[in-house]
Amino acid sequence: MEADLIIRDATLPDGRSGCDIVIAEGLVQAVGPSIPAAAREELDAQGRLVSPPFVDCHFHMDATLSLGLPRLNQSGTLLEGIALWGELKPLLTHEAVIERALNYCDLAVARGIGAIRSHVDVCDDRLLGVEALLEVKDRVASYLDLQLVAFPQDGLYRDPTARANLLRALDLGVEVVGGIPHFERTMEDGRQSVVDLCEIAAERGLLVDLHCDESDDPHSRHIETLARETERLGLGGRVAGSHLTSMHSMDNYYVSKLLPLIAEAGVAAIANPLINIVIQGRHDTYPKRRGLTRIAELQAAGVPVGFGHDCVMDPWYSLGSGDMLEVAHMAVHAAQLTSREAMRAAFAAVTSVPASILGLDGYGLEPGCHADLVLLDAEDPIEAIRLKATRLVVVRRGRVIAETAAPVSQLHLPDRPASVSPRRAARG
Repeated sequence: MEADLIIRDATLPDGRSGCDIVIAEGLVQAVGPSIPAAAREELDAQGRLVSPPFVDCHFHMDATLSLGLPRLNQSGTLLEGIALWGELKPLLTHEAVIERALNYCDLAVARGIGAIRSHVDVCDDRLLGVEALLEVKDRVASYLDLQLVAFPQDGLYRDPTARANLLRALDLGVEVVGGIPHFERTMEDGRQSVVDLCEIAAERGLLVDLHCDESDDPHSRHIETLARETERLGLGGRVAGSHLTSMHSMDNYYVSKLLPLIAEAGVAAIANPLINIVIQGRHDTYPKRRGLTRIAELQAAGVPVGFGHDCVMDPWYSLGSGDMLEVAHMAVHAAQLTSREAMRAAFAAVTSVPASILGLDGYGLEPGCHADLVLLDAEDPIEAIRLKATRLVVVRRGRVIAETAAPVSQLHLPDRPASVSPRRAARG
């Protein structure tokens, strides 16, 4: 059988170099050095990094690209963002949500993202966002996996119709149960919401992803309840706690007890470095907390840690570019993940780890996996993060779906080269 595509001389994230990747019928057929095969198309990686696609395991696509509607978040706080979103929701239209979401998906694909888990607000009796994103999911399915979370933004119990709407959203085909226990009226309501949501997921055989303890309050400890319910209901491997920013402020002794509980229960953690460090610590003077959860400690305890982009140009975050390498780059700096091993783990936190959290089938670069991959203008994962490397080629099911030229600057300097690229500058 003639292959559809062969990528020659690739370096893989695990460090293997000089590899050929043979692709046919939308699948990886073979990976190894100097494979004697012919194909209708060949790409020479020239030793550059070839990775499975990036995976964004935490995003809000119903709000994306809505910056300034109906106004801007002046305080930069989570609570003003929630209030602002509440002002925008009645103004949303089905068509506008779809248009903004599709525009963002275009950007995400160009950035090498192959899958996104998006929370969608169910605290709207119209379920407008749910219906819009279910349509978007169908429209982008050939080039992007979109997994939806039924998210009661205003609180499962705090909002009078949120629970009924969440069940309606699940009936419509939303795959993941979401929640926000720290935004309920009381700590007890938050605890009970975690129990309720996990029982709904267990009954329906669904995944769970709760916004958990997205707070500077060291006493916001809903992740403890989430770990306990995961264990009690046998949900291990199907549950994620997102944000976990209160852990940044918790007593070290308590954390020493908490981390093993999370690991034993089989709960994954999702940090959102870009948004966490700008939303948290807003009430501090100095020292000023940055709110990012304890990434290195969670990883050392055996907890899978993925990174999400969370927001792009919406009521909570006015920046963002759909670039998961920017997310990893921020995590490396804010969480001081500067060892070689830690930086490689940061790359895994935007690729293989979130793929596992989402339960993606056929993800990877081994024979039999879907032929979904990204050719990066970098020699390894560390350089990819350092440069936020250009995604030269994006492949989906063996077909090239996006290409970007490598950045080269033309110089007009005496006795210096005529051009320079970020990679070449590092090599002299």
